[in-house]
Amino acid sequence: MITHNDISAFSAHNPVVTVGIFDGLHIGHRYILDKLKVRAQRLDGESVVVTLWPHPRAVLNQEGNHYKLLNTLEEKKEMLKQAGLDHLIVIPFTAQFSQLSSCDFIREILVEKLRISHLVVGYNHRFGRDREGDFDKLKECARGYEFGIEQIKAFQIDSGKISSSGIRDSLLKGEIQIANRMLGWSYGFSGEVVGGSKLGSSIGFPTANITPEAGYKLMPAGGVYAVTAELKGSLFKGMMNMGTRPTVNDDPGLKTIEVHLFDFDRNIYSEKIRISFLARLRDERKFQGIDALKKQLELDRENALRAFDETATAFGESI
Repeated sequence: MITHNDISAFSAHNPVVTVGIFDGLHIGHRYILDKLKVRAQRLDGESVVVTLWPHPRAVLNQEGNHYKLLNTLEEKKEMLKQAGLDHLIVIPFTAQFSQLSSCDFIREILVEKLRISHLVVGYNHRFGRDREGDFDKLKECARGYEFGIEQIKAFQIDSGKISSSGIRDSLLKGEIQIANRMLGWSYGFSGEVVGGSKLGSSIGFPTANITPEAGYKLMPAGGVYAVTAELKGSLFKGMMNMGTRPTVNDDPGLKTIEVHLFDFDRNIYSEKIRISFLARLRDERKFQGIDALKKQLELDRENALRAFDETATAFGESI
C-alpha cells in the first residue's frame, strides 16, 4: 500500500475510491473495503481509501482534545496495509476544509485531483459541510462527471448494525468482549514501560507500569483485565489493572495502568509494549490489607487463564 500525504502528485490507474474516517477499522468497515477491492479488480483499477486526519469532531466540536479515538493514525495505516489496499490518502482536516460542500469535495478532490472512476460508500455515509452529502446528493453531484457510484448495505451481526460509536460505548462500559466481536480484532494500545512503586514484586506479582503513547486513544472502563502483551515480537499472557489502586493508594486522582505478565522475569523499563484486551475480570476495589489483595490477585490469575482458554475455544485461536 502506498500512503499519500500530498494528493497533488497522486496517480493511479482507474481509481476506485471510498471515503471515510474508519475509526476502529471494525468488521463493517472491512466489509466495505472488501467490496472496494472486488470492484477495483472488476474495473481493472486500483483501490483507494481517502481518510481525514485529525478526526473532524476533534477539530470542530467543543470536545476538542477530549474526543477519544479507537485508532491512532499509525494503527489505521497498518491495518489498511494488512487489508491489502493499493493506496491510502490522508487529507489534513482543518476548519477551512470543513467548509467544502459535498459537491465541492467531489469536484475538487475526487474528480480534479484523484480522477476517480468509481466511488464506493457505506450505507450511512455522509460528507461535506455539515454532513449534507447523503447518497442521493452524491449521485446528483456525480451525474455530470462520468464516474460510477454505489452504496454498500449495512453489515449486521446478531446484536444489530456495527458502528464506531457502539464500539466506543461498549468499551466505556468495560464490555470488552462485545467490543472485540464488533471490531473483529482485540482492542488495545501501545505505550512505554515506566518505573513504578515495585509493590507488586514484593508480593509475588511484579508489574510493569505503562504510559500510553497517544493521549487521544480511548481507554476502556477501569478494572482488571485479561490481556496479551507484545514485546519485541513475542507475545505474553497477563492481567492488567487500570485505576487508582485503592488498597495501597490514598490519592483517588492518581491513576495507573499496570500489567503483570505470567511466567515472565525481565527488566523492560523504557521498552515499547503493545497491550490487547481479551476479557474484563472485575471492578477495581479496596481490600482489607496486602494479604487480602494478594489472595485476590491469585484468583485473578486463575480467572485470566480461564478467559484465555474460553477465548481460544470461541475463536479457534492459540494464544
